[in-house]
Amino acid sequence: MLYSENTGVHLSIDETALSNGELYTIVTNKATKGRKGSLVAMIKGTQADTVIQVLKKIPKRCRDKVREVTLDMAANMNLIVKRCFVKAHRVIDRFHVQKLAYEAVQEIRIKYRWEALDKENEAIIAAKEAGISFDPEVLENGDTVKQLLARSRYLLFKHYDKWTSTQLTRSRLLFAQYPVIKEAYDLSLNLGIIFRTCSSKEVAFKKLALWYNKVEDCGINSFKTVARSIQTHYLGILNFFNNRSTNAAAESFNAKIKAFRSTSRGVRDISFFLFRLSKLYA
Repeated sequence: MLYSENTGVHLSIDETALSNGELYTIVTNKATKGRKGSLVAMIKGTQADTVIQVLKKIPKRCRDKVREVTLDMAANMNLIVKRCFVKAHRVIDRFHVQKLAYEAVQEIRIKYRWEALDKENEAIIAAKEAGISFDPEVLENGDTVKQLLARSRYLLFKHYDKWTSTQLTRSRLLFAQYPVIKEAYDLSLNLGIIFRTCSSKEVAFKKLALWYNKVEDCGINSFKTVARSIQTHYLGILNFFNNRSTNAAAESFNAKIKAFRSTSRGVRDISFFLFRLSKLYA
């Protein structure tokens, strides 16, 4: 599905799973804000060569008018935009960068949770062999250590200003027992602060350099991976500070498509579903 006439100055490109996990690459026009005229292209698959072949059917004069395209850090998306919209700035979505940091925090939490599970299993076996009952340590909020690590998942995604009183107590216990998790959580928060507060690429570049130094000093491997990813894509990440553009519009549009698909479960023919979709958004 290709609608060249919907090509605008600011575009988003993203992928979504539509039918049975099949991936589609979707290009949308930000100016329409998810309404009629939003859909520029919907192409089955995510292979760069296939998508490029379709998008190059858009007249060159239209493609050359594109000044900015938001995307994630996937190499195929970067290549697609580079080849098809040569005059556009490529803007890495800040939320994908922040998501990497959140996932790094969760990786540490999960590692400690598996260790706690192993210790509890060993303690249960030892208690059975000794002929005594096993009573796990219960913390002041009623959690066991294993439960503390499992139940802390959601609070680590949130800013501490948004914690409930229960989450505040749980975080205090968690960070006291696992200071590495506290260090990782602070690093993820500091990265978000850079995106929220920096007003120019120059300031952001300096702040990211300082953040990178903190990552090097902390020695947390998962965050070193995040820092390397930021280094690899730093030009696209810094382009965010030109207009503070994100891929939120594309994510919202993808959610609309999935919701529309869920109301069309009785429609087995994907081509008919796409025809109905085009009537709404093309």
